[in-house]
Amino acid sequence: MAEIRIETDVVVIGAGAVGENAADRTVQGGLDTVVVEAELVGGECSYWACMPSKALLRSAAVLREVRAVPGAAEAVTGELDVAAVLRRRDAFTHDWDDRSQVEWLDGAGIRLVRGHARLTGERELLVTAEDGSRTRVHARRAVVLATGSAALLPDIAGLEDARPWTSREATSAKRGPASLAILGGGVVGVEMATAYAGFGTAVTLVARGGLLSSLEPAAGDAVLEGLRELGVEVRLGVETIGASRGEAGVTLALGDGSSVTAEELLVAVGRAPRTGDLGLETAGLEPGAWLEVDDALRVKGLDWLWAVGDVNHRALLTHQGKYQARAAGDAIAALARGEELDDRPWGAHVATADHDAVPQVVFSHPEVAAIGLTAAEAERRGLRSRVVDYDLGGIAGASVEQDGYQGTARLVVDEDRGVVVGATFVGPRVSDLLQAATIAIVGEVPIRRLWHAVPAYPTVSEIWLRLLESLGRETA
Repeated sequence: MAEIRIETDVVVIGAGAVGENAADRTVQGGLDTVVVEAELVGGECSYWACMPSKALLRSAAVLREVRAVPGAAEAVTGELDVAAVLRRRDAFTHDWDDRSQVEWLDGAGIRLVRGHARLTGERELLVTAEDGSRTRVHARRAVVLATGSAALLPDIAGLEDARPWTSREATSAKRGPASLAILGGGVVGVEMATAYAGFGTAVTLVARGGLLSSLEPAAGDAVLEGLRELGVEVRLGVETIGASRGEAGVTLALGDGSSVTAEELLVAVGRAPRTGDLGLETAGLEPGAWLEVDDALRVKGLDWLWAVGDVNHRALLTHQGKYQARAAGDAIAALARGEELDDRPWGAHVATADHDAVPQVVFSHPEVAAIGLTAAEAERRGLRSRVVDYDLGGIAGASVEQDGYQGTARLVVDEDRGVVVGATFVGPRVSDLLQAATIAIVGEVPIRRLWHAVPAYPTVSEIWLRLLESLGRETA
């Protein structure tokens, strides 16, 4: 079978949301661009992560919200229709068919090559399709790696043979199992525990640490209470030492001598980079390792290789990966035009907001929305910081939202600069509050100026006024 040869300006390996953004930017910058994809165009976010997971979570969340509002609550006479939820999820994923995403690539002027790509030299790669056909691609300008990450399976005796779910199986399941054990107390573990508990599945979550340990402690405490309210059995501070699958399902052997048995097991303990079979050794890089990049997203030591999204381990979130991709694509196009990179902290060709200003939402019960430094991180960095907490339930807009609204808000302020460096909100629909905090932190808006950003009444956004009042006008 004869090889096909392609010459282009830029090759992007990985046609997920991040790779699509990088390719779109280079094409808009006047560069001929090819993307290579071994699976579905649209990637993890479209088919196994962001979109299907939120579709699984949303229906039960709405039902809980309605039941908390008298008048509306009385109108709810039935229970959650799990089959309808799964059909809606399937609509989001187009039944795992990527034709619409391919049409978008065509409309954007981006060429697609299907198959597995391996670097064979500088700006050179070989793509092998499922049928064995091969395409050699030469990139005149740059190669961009946007291959993302995969679920990490820890080294636990018998775990691989127990055939556990990863996030992919959890978000694409055709039914809710009668029981589900979840290993891991991070975002994926918490969200899938919330989703499946909403389906009526008996869920047991096991974690060797706490819940959402990278966030403020109040967030993990509130989510723990919320999971238990949903009927989830949560076992924290427990090591898992073994796993096995039998007729009754999967059994986890725990370090305290107890065990957990469930129909299915979801492992959600972290992510690993998809760099194991990319030919990185031809560029002097370690296969299977995260890729270290500068703020322009160039792989350090190489002026032709770029890495965006999860694969560089800076911020494993789709929106941050897309942000990086836009910066990298613009930088590649600028260099092709003979321009110098605008590499100032606020420049157009760098990604700097993924250092300390990463917004994140956990779609749990209750929701958690956070950005910036936690109080503990600010202290570790030696900032002269001040922390202000406020009860969201005391806000007039929250009482309108639903009866018995419970939530908390925290600001972390750098007193020397008089700016907000961290914010965390916990409660129903607090994701709506996050962009205001993101602008305040990224824009380094002085506290004294925030006083003039008047929140509308009665909305939950009034929390900003209450937090500023707690800080006091003497703050610089």
